[in-house]
Amino acid sequence: MRQSALCDHGARLLQDAEYHGSKSFFTEIITSISHLKFTNDGRHILSRDYMSLKLWDTRRDALPVAVFKIHEHLRPKLCDLYNNDSIFDKFGCCVSRDGLHFATGSYSNLLRIFSRGLGSEEGIAIEASENSNRKPLLHSASRARRTSLSNLTRGFYRQAHENSSPGSNDFSRDMSSKLLHLAWHPTENLVACASGSSLFMYYA
Repeated sequence: MRQSALCDHGARLLQDAEYHGSKSFFTEIITSISHLKFTNDGRHILSRDYMSLKLWDTRRDALPVAVFKIHEHLRPKLCDLYNNDSIFDKFGCCVSRDGLHFATGSYSNLLRIFSRGLGSEEGIAIEASENSNRKPLLHSASRARRTSLSNLTRGFYRQAHENSSPGSNDFSRDMSSKLLHLAWHPTENLVACASGSSLFMYYA
């Protein structure tokens, strides 16, 4: 039987307790959800706000089970982002068929990929670009390893740490180039992402 004739109350409310404390002028803007996706098993929900990517368990009402930081480095520049309207950009997200890998976009046409159980929430970043000299996502793994997206993600995570310094996040980002829309193939390890009039696809 239905509990109510009106749908004015949610049956379950998932909230991040982190934002129940002190708030700033920008809190509501940067925590507003711009996109969300169910995992195939229906147990988890992936949500994207301006600052982060969050994984929720539908059976838990408290904190998200995982938080992947995307734009934390931009927090000191929220005033500038508000003045040029960049803070209102709506980034999408997508999830792999097995529900273990997640992707979203960022500025400078960066594709960010994260995995559960990898031991880090930093993930990897790949630039969606027509430049043939950029480091490709596909060819870093051998043919035998391409059958496992988990292996691919671990390889890029390790390579990123070997080739970067602690100040690597300070590089200049092009705020006008942004990866807002992306989708994960329903049966293959294929991620499609769009930037302007260009469509990029990465296959593991």
